Amino acid sequence: MPRRRALDAASRALFEGAVADVIPLASDHIQRLHHEPPPPLPIPRQRERDERAALGESLADVDTLDLALEGGDEAAFLRPGMTPTVLRDLRRGRWVVQNHLDLHGMYRDEARQQVAIFLAECLARNQRCVRIVHGKGRGSPGRIPVLKRLVLGWLTQRQEVLAYCQARTVDGGAGAVLVLLQGKR
Repeated sequence: MPRRRALDAASRALFEGAVADVIPLASDHIQRLHHEPPPPLPIPRQRERDERAALGESLADVDTLDLALEGGDEAAFLRPGMTPTVLRDLRRGRWVVQNHLDLHGMYRDEARQQVAIFLAECLARNQRCVRIVHGKGRGSPGRIPVLKRLVLGWLTQRQEVLAYCQARTVDGGAGAVLVLLQGKR
């Protein structure tokens, strides 16, 4: 415990003059004050659950994909604000395919990761038109092209994808998709 310093006579007289009018409280009337800390801010649990659910839905595999079908039963997508001629030119092969990715033999998680990496690399290299081969599903149970629906859903969710359409027969037909990416600004 620190030692108390003795007050000199002038300081002691000054203090006693300052507190001369003070009336001491009787010790039996002294009440102790108890200061409660402020209550913590409420935790928005429902908001956190809602945000987690929204994130999960945005990252989930797209099962009910609303595809813009044009020219038959082939899947096509055109980002809002783009002119229809962009999709028509992509479908007719007026864009040169600059890179491609083959997803044959991949499971959905691996395929999703590879698509994301592939698109990032293409954007970095300023490659505008690419082909993603997802396969026709002949090796899948029920011969249903599982990766096709997933890839189309993933592409629709990506802001850098301006348009996509089923590849021409020489480029893979129903087992591939041509993707038009935004250019560098």
